[in-house]
Amino acid sequence: MQLPPHFVSPEGVSRRHFLGTSLGILTATALGGLARPVQAASPILLPALPWADAALAPVISANTIGFHYGKHHKGYVDNLNRLLAGSDLADLPLEKIVTATAGKADKTAIFNNAAQIWNHTFYWNSLRPNGGGEPPAALKKRIEASFGSVDALKKELATAATSQFGSGWAWLVADGDKLKVIKTANADLPQTAGLKPLLTIDVWEHAYYLDYQNRRADYVNALIDKLINWEFALQNLG
Repeated sequence: MQLPPHFVSPEGVSRRHFLGTSLGILTATALGGLARPVQAASPILLPALPWADAALAPVISANTIGFHYGKHHKGYVDNLNRLLAGSDLADLPLEKIVTATAGKADKTAIFNNAAQIWNHTFYWNSLRPNGGGEPPAALKKRIEASFGSVDALKKELATAATSQFGSGWAWLVADGDKLKVIKTANADLPQTAGLKPLLTIDVWEHAYYLDYQNRRADYVNALIDKLINWEFALQNLG
């Protein structure tokens, strides 16, 4: 799978290094089945956003992006690099770190930070300015086969996002030939259940609280209607 054309690497970072530290896992159908080996890369880098800080306003403000990306996402990167220093995982790319630590109680802190880096990178690409609307024809056909209609999918996705208790994520995933909506808590991600993520909605409070306070449903519905990146979902579907 190719990276979205608008997803650019930070200045001075090689394409091989960038792929190994950001979205290499998007080529996998599950954490246990990467499509191809990825070169080791250390330290883990903070990927560039695929759009400008203010590009999602007014649905998501530049102020929220500044804190969410500049503080929270960056914080996970900084924490992970600190946790990895001197360990046997230090030279692994991000997706290999997630694989190696998933479900291991003594590696929980590493998994949480690594998975959150991956989740956030995936979330940014699940959004785009002037998004929403009608999915591409190929994706729409798959949605209708699995949910009956695009509106039914949107309703199910919104329900998953608003009903997730506490922090977590709502996902559109592929389970074989069928599309499903699931939700995960905290840092968990669909690959640990053998599912292929297509797009996600972040429902940690830091994703929306500066703009919406406790009105999570308003954030979720506005995101689905105006920002969701159906083209990214189709690309991940393959």
